[in-house]
Amino acid sequence: MKDLPDLPVTAVLDRLLKTLEKRPNVVLVAPPGAGKTTLVPLALLDAPWRGDGKVLLLEPRRLAARAAARRMSSLLGEEPGGTVGFAMRMESRVSPATRILVVTEGVLSRMILDDPQLPGIAAVIFDEFHERSLDGDFGLALALDAQSALRPDLRLIVMSATLDGARVAGLLGGAPVVESEGRSFPVELRYRERAPGVAVEDATARAIRDVLAEEEGSILAFLPGQGEIQRTAERLDGKVPADVDVVPLHGQLDGRAQDAAIRPAPQGRRKVVLATSIAETSITIDGVRIVVDCGLSRLPKYEPATGLTRLETLRASRASADQRAGRAGRTQPGIAVRLWRAEQNAALPAFTPPEILEADLSGLVLDCAAFGVAEPATLSFQDPPPKPALAEARTLLLDLGAIDEDGRLTEAGRAMRGLALPVRLAHMVAEAARTGHAGDAALLAVLLT
Repeated sequence: MKDLPDLPVTAVLDRLLKTLEKRPNVVLVAPPGAGKTTLVPLALLDAPWRGDGKVLLLEPRRLAARAAARRMSSLLGEEPGGTVGFAMRMESRVSPATRILVVTEGVLSRMILDDPQLPGIAAVIFDEFHERSLDGDFGLALALDAQSALRPDLRLIVMSATLDGARVAGLLGGAPVVESEGRSFPVELRYRERAPGVAVEDATARAIRDVLAEEEGSILAFLPGQGEIQRTAERLDGKVPADVDVVPLHGQLDGRAQDAAIRPAPQGRRKVVLATSIAETSITIDGVRIVVDCGLSRLPKYEPATGLTRLETLRASRASADQRAGRAGRTQPGIAVRLWRAEQNAALPAFTPPEILEADLSGLVLDCAAFGVAEPATLSFQDPPPKPALAEARTLLLDLGAIDEDGRLTEAGRAMRGLALPVRLAHMVAEAARTGHAGDAALLAVLLT
């Protein structure tokens, strides 16, 4: 394999590889900029225990998965689809030569549910595990179950920038914790409080215009959602220098638009990227040395009274704010402009709550039934799913005919799982198919998701 770049994580790669020769599980704690996402999977290619098995790298978002695959491929002098490929819903670049496969977190759960032996997989790497998505937690629980029952040779590596290493190490059976130093440049924090009654879009646009006039370099601005991004872009239209391009970055954009947003600005131009939390981790936008953070996040919250999950706008956690500020210091000294008072930092939640504590668990219970697990709490979750949420999920699945009284999957439940939709919408489409209206129901389901 070609020589890899010398990044901070390089100093601990030998220790990581030696640990994996003796132990099946390991935790790697490395701050942003250490190089863990690209260098760790490539280092595992030469591990003797790998044989001809693939290394599976899990990323929390499609954007991060594509970016990681492209970066690793470029280090090997290849294009994605060669030694390094990626696979996600409706998009993949894989070939018989692929030995590192980058996937989004939900893909692993599907793979284990389809075949718990994970044939052809030598190692699974959970990147950015501190984000604690439901898919990530469930994937790790299933992987631990498969490892203990069927695949004691399977290596599991959990990586994070802000993780409580000792806690997740206990979940992994007392796994060793390897810590890496980071390489980030100093970031100056500037606070300018958004006045009461001033819209987020107005305050953010004003901060962007001011910093463009005062500083050099490109800007990454964090906003809670697509609507705020669009309205901020409207407020900047015609009011920024001629050499500045304003581009959006959020989950509703197609892959090409997302990839274009994270490309460096052309020579002689600057870029303002208006992004959601999609840009908090796993990606680096060359040329960005300024972050403008509105201090808000939009998170899914399940409402038991309505049976629906809605998005709620909340104050970003301190961990998220630090991650955002760190984007300004990835390649050079930077500036982070925070639209709140410094004294308010202490009132911010330390971390974003794990999704498993807030989410609708009906999909999780349905998948567990397909796996032959009637009681999800018997799996190894870092935070056990709340009992009331599990009871409500079981009641719903019983009402929809997806499981029987013993928690076993029914034929109707099997059909619902095959649709990869929230259970209520999956039930709607499955029922509509029986009367010849599957197309109309599927269109409605897409509009509702």
